[in-house]
Amino acid sequence: MTKKIEDAVASMENIKKLTSKSSESLSLVTVELNNDADEDIGLQDAQRKVNAILADLPGDAKPPSSTNSPRRSSDHDPLRHGENGRPEILRPDRQAHPAHAVPLARRCPDLLIGGQEREIQINIDPKKLEAYKLSIMQVRQIVTNANLDFPTGKVKTTDQQILVRLAGKYKDVDQLRNLVLATTGSGTQVRLGDVADVQDAQKDADRIARVDRESSIALQVQKQSDANAVTVSEEVHKAISKIEAEYAAAGLKIKIANDNSVFTLESADSVIHDLVIAVVLVAAVMMLFLHSIRNAIFVMISIPASLIATFIGMKLMGFSLNLMSLLGLSLVVGILVDDAIVVLENIYRHMEMGKNKVRAAFDGVKEIGFTVTSITLVIVVVFLPISLTNELVSKILREFCVVVMISTMLSLLTSFTIVPLLASRFGKLTHLTGKNIFEKFILWFERQLDKFTQWMTGMLKWALANKTITLVGSLVLLIASFQLVGRGYIGGEFIPKGDRGQFIVMLEMPKDASIEQTNQATLKAEAFLEKKAEVVSLITTVGQTSEDGFGTSQSTAYKSEVTVQLVDLHQREAADILASKIKKS
Repeated sequence: MTKKIEDAVASMENIKKLTSKSSESLSLVTVELNNDADEDIGLQDAQRKVNAILADLPGDAKPPSSTNSPRRSSDHDPLRHGENGRPEILRPDRQAHPAHAVPLARRCPDLLIGGQEREIQINIDPKKLEAYKLSIMQVRQIVTNANLDFPTGKVKTTDQQILVRLAGKYKDVDQLRNLVLATTGSGTQVRLGDVADVQDAQKDADRIARVDRESSIALQVQKQSDANAVTVSEEVHKAISKIEAEYAAAGLKIKIANDNSVFTLESADSVIHDLVIAVVLVAAVMMLFLHSIRNAIFVMISIPASLIATFIGMKLMGFSLNLMSLLGLSLVVGILVDDAIVVLENIYRHMEMGKNKVRAAFDGVKEIGFTVTSITLVIVVVFLPISLTNELVSKILREFCVVVMISTMLSLLTSFTIVPLLASRFGKLTHLTGKNIFEKFILWFERQLDKFTQWMTGMLKWALANKTITLVGSLVLLIASFQLVGRGYIGGEFIPKGDRGQFIVMLEMPKDASIEQTNQATLKAEAFLEKKAEVVSLITTVGQTSEDGFGTSQSTAYKSEVTVQLVDLHQREAADILASKIKKS
């Protein structure tokens, strides 16, 4: 079956890599597209090609499903089962949001872990079956044919037409036990209960879920590729609140065991916090070097003017406030004031030459405009090529680069418009005399800056006077800097790991191990982890792992995984270090 699906999707356009994995009762084909390909169009194309070969697949195979969404978060809740063996609230018509979450339960059974489905077990006694001269196939056919609903016709009157349908499905186990299989020559009826033990039971568990060592039913909610994870999380929370209100009489409580959007929001809040600190520090530096609150305000106005206008550009480009765009805004804060400082300093130089404020503003901008423009464009040309490529790095950093470019260009516009306008209206030459605490502090800072300048000047004079020593020393330091990476003092990675406050413990038993054996080993691991002071919560799945990614998971009786959630970072070591210590112990 895997080969047929491979052949079907191999003719798709923009395929970069095609891999497949076949295992018992599961075939997984992964199609990796080129960076410039539209994944939604590719998904539709793949689904069409797979649908075209459905007739060639085994008759007992489930319809293939396609997805391009990774597994994101899990909602775990122990629920009573409905008539079909699934929790009642997990019907496909109860979605968190039709545009952002996929229909779950029946459509994606791998997203539901734990619980045992209802199963009617018919345990046939072969000796009794032989005594009544019946075969297994006869019993199977009779049981199947008797469990049907079918139309029998319609009744017409002058006023209405009524469709008649015969309901032949079993209503309870007793009806199944009393099902007549055959009639003997003496007229005795042979019923199913005479040859078999019929019980209303449950299926054997093939996957087990626990939260904090309590049996649960885990529901994994995955977002579509073009959906916002935070929005999906908000919609899921709203849906859970409605469901809990609807089942309040039954005392239903749904616990969200793990929500990845929390880490995203915390990261965004951290960047915003850093952005505010950056603005405050820039204001303080402006006060120290421009010697006037008035001048510092002129420069500081360019920051909100450029940042707020940047949001317009982000809206036009279809960007959102995420980690990349916020990082771009925090980085560009210091750059935004560069042009304004250079222009303002030149305006004040012309004012010191005896010109009035208006003439000084005009001449100052005219004189230095070309230089300021070239400085700004140097920054733009660094980020522009990255944003225009179609490689993986560009897809990750595009929003970051574009935000930096938009903000920088707007800061250039601000320095040519707002700053000269304010200087021409409210500019004033100031001379520090030390008459108040602020001026005394500025004069003290100037003296310290002069001392540092003299020290740096002395070092430069010595370096120029001893050129050989300077060049050799610089070369040695350059080679030594490369050794920091070569000898492993500084590592290298594509994207830093970060600390989400959790790690995953994966257990793998011998491949012939049963689900019960794997569960017992996992219980021991949970008991060990629970004793750790840094552990807050444990989310366990036995018989299923998520190592394949791509929103799919494989049922493997010999594997299990425990997601360990930790306390706040200031109360523990880094998650990767703590995970390594636990692994060794």
